[in-house]
Amino acid sequence: MRPEIVVIGTSYGGLAALQSLLPALAPAFPASVVIAQHRGKDVDDGLCEFLRRHCALPLSEPNDKERIESGRAYLAPRDYHLLVERGRFALSTESPVAFARPSIDVLFESAADAYRDLVVGVVLTGANRDGARGLARIKSHGGLAVVQEPQGAESRAMPEAAIAATEVDRVLPLVGIAAYMNELCGLPAKESYAV
Repeated sequence: MRPEIVVIGTSYGGLAALQSLLPALAPAFPASVVIAQHRGKDVDDGLCEFLRRHCALPLSEPNDKERIESGRAYLAPRDYHLLVERGRFALSTESPVAFARPSIDVLFESAADAYRDLVVGVVLTGANRDGARGLARIKSHGGLAVVQEPQGAESRAMPEAAIAATEVDRVLPLVGIAAYMNELCGLPAKESYAV
């Protein structure tokens, strides 16, 4: 299975996790990468600009109805749910889910519905259960479910909830997740591609 889209969810400890994972994705990575990181709603935190410096792929915050392009990374804007439709994004200001907007479950569930067996869901470190229900939806629609090893996560709650919610395909240390993604796409694994 060569994925068309990879959705990544993280919360507490996510900045360090993304700082490790994103540089290890190959610059020729053909799938779209969409990230939901829990973040504050009131201030522009500079997260997108920071992650851009650590990512081998072009990275941006998408606008409503923006076309999803392969070989790019997208970060859910603060205080919006980011939904995936087939080929496009949608932004929503619906109520927070699991106290979060953006919600990982909302992103994952929409990606599962739109891309079915062409989506990979990745749950990283976090201090709540957001993402567990969405990862189960991805798995039930034929996609792949990948979870960071709980013992290596800054916060184990989110990975443990995801593992309890569905039969995951891989539980990997953080350094192994990007290598696995690269291999799924037929690309060589390296420690870092970013400059």
